[in-house]
Amino acid sequence: MGNTFGHLFRVTTFGESHGGGIGVVIDGCPPRLEISEAEIQQELDRRRPGQSKIVTPRRESDSCEILSGVFEGKTLGTPIAILVRNQDARSQDYNEIAVKYRPSHADATYDAKYGIRNWQGGGRSSARETIGRVAAGAIAKKILKLAAGVEIVGYVKRIKDIEAIVDPNTVTLEQVESNIVRCPNPECAERMIDLIDQTRRDKDSIGGVVECVARNVPKGLGDPVFDKLEAELAKGVMSLPASKGFEIGSGFAGTLLTGSEHNDEYYIDENGEIRTATNRSGGVQGGISNGENIIIRVAFKPTATIGKEQRTVTQTGEETTLAAKGRHDPCVVPRAVPMVEAMMALVLCDRLLCHHGQCGLPLALNQNLAAIAP
Repeated sequence: MGNTFGHLFRVTTFGESHGGGIGVVIDGCPPRLEISEAEIQQELDRRRPGQSKIVTPRRESDSCEILSGVFEGKTLGTPIAILVRNQDARSQDYNEIAVKYRPSHADATYDAKYGIRNWQGGGRSSARETIGRVAAGAIAKKILKLAAGVEIVGYVKRIKDIEAIVDPNTVTLEQVESNIVRCPNPECAERMIDLIDQTRRDKDSIGGVVECVARNVPKGLGDPVFDKLEAELAKGVMSLPASKGFEIGSGFAGTLLTGSEHNDEYYIDENGEIRTATNRSGGVQGGISNGENIIIRVAFKPTATIGKEQRTVTQTGEETTLAAKGRHDPCVVPRAVPMVEAMMALVLCDRLLCHHGQCGLPLALNQNLAAIAP
């Protein structure tokens, strides 16, 4: 029913914004991986609300509990269940939207599909659902780092019309986390913060773009046709709340170039490896990773729930107006950074396991046959 993601590294999220809690079940994690609640908490702290003046003031510690799948600090190879309990829900703020649909939100479509919805805090459509993704992403990141040295860094590329120049090949997590908007360009970061803060005071919202890079990705991840790596990445990040656009490599800007301008020419580096002189492909060719940095961008719309009065209708079809109450992000983009990183990690970890499952055994068989050949 759309709550599970992945093939071999599978995650299923559960819970609603104002329910007892939010969580995830992770199946397919390799055994004997050292993991702790503290490591997962580091990622959740980057996603949690109430961390600065430019995000929702909802006060949640988002403290995680590992319920299963880990023993004496190591994974067992069995399903890992992680729970984060809701502590600061104010359901009374949402009484009005029990009968009034918020413009551009999921209220009307959930009613159309299910005939029932949890209107408290948006229920399942709330971005609190992403807690489970970020928790699972922390484990996926560690697997990728230990198995292949993969490093994933996301950052705010643009807020409304303020766009930062950032080198994805060299940007660091420390630069990203040096300010509350998560833009590694200090001058642009200050302007972005001021714009978001002014928008918040105006009871409105704005959107922007998150760029994310995965470095040291092995060659060969992804499959032809329907499971192309960029298609899996697009599905992953476009399943995030408020996401409205996806690009990889040159993206839409590549349509302005000719083939001779756009093609990534090959060369042999000092280690004898086949490399590309440019990376307009964004690290993926023919649906398969080519060993270059994978660079994606995700566009996020302005937050749908705003404090300004707007026209809407009720469940019974009466025209009315709504000025939404409650606590909401004036811009989701800064908190979306760890969410995009998590989805990138989940896709790459899943594809890494699938690649070894399909291609690792034949490689081992060939090596053994060569060793015993006369």
